[in-house]
Amino acid sequence: MHMGWSFFLLFAGMIGVIALFGTIFWIWMIVDCAMNEPSEGNDKVMWLVLIVLLNLIGAAIYYFARRPERMQVMGR
Repeated sequence: MHMGWSFFLLFAGMIGVIALFGTIFWIWMIVDCAMNEPSEGNDKVMWLVLIVLLNLIGAAIYYFARRPERMQVMGR
């Protein structure tokens, strides 16, 4: 096989694995927010909209900004 094709297949495989893990992380954050976020006010809805609309970036914002705060306060 030509060296260019080997590099292409390796690169495409790496992109596929990264995309798969990103999608799993995104779905995990949606489920975590929907199941564990308190239903007081509009916080849960706002976080879900942020996660869904901003996709992986929204999930990362939720993971680093809100999730640790909620876990410290509520323990879940």
